[in-house]
Amino acid sequence: MVNLPLQPRYVLPPLCLIAISSLFAVFNLNDFLEFNRQLIDQGEVWRLLSSQYVHANWAHLGLNCAGILLIWLLHAEHTTPSQYALNSLILGIWCGLGIYFFCPDIKIYTGLSALLHGVIVWGAIKDISIGMKTGSLLFIGIWLKIAHEQYAGPSAEVGQLIASRVAIDAHLIGAIGGIVLATPVILKMIKKTPN
Repeated sequence: MVNLPLQPRYVLPPLCLIAISSLFAVFNLNDFLEFNRQLIDQGEVWRLLSSQYVHANWAHLGLNCAGILLIWLLHAEHTTPSQYALNSLILGIWCGLGIYFFCPDIKIYTGLSALLHGVIVWGAIKDISIGMKTGSLLFIGIWLKIAHEQYAGPSAEVGQLIASRVAIDAHLIGAIGGIVLATPVILKMIKKTPN
């Protein structure tokens, strides 16, 4: 029997993230919230964070909601509501700044996928820290996916579905952010390792 993390403290954070992104889509707030390099340069710096929570279209939102649910299934027990919110906020800012400074060719950006890559990496490291062998597989798997994207380029099929170019460099930035976010966990594991 599958033991799903159905307690409110595990269910409410991902549902809130889905609800926020869905509300932004319902009210079509992309023009006010998306990453727009020109407008950020003019002082609309909130877009560095808010762009992570708006999407190119409903299919784009649906894919990211599926990612949120997958992460909930894999890692819900690793976090509290406040930790979930903090991780989402830190990774959102990290991804926005990373895209701004390291991806000058990205003029418009939307979506949770970069942030979600960071959360998956963070969760995989948490799995490893408590001795779950699946954590290592997940960690290796996400880095193989990112390496494949960097080598082969963005998926044309997904790009057509979301009516936007898949920002593979943002995925890389998000995954690196997951490692940075997991630094306290990594340091704790290093201290536990016998010499």
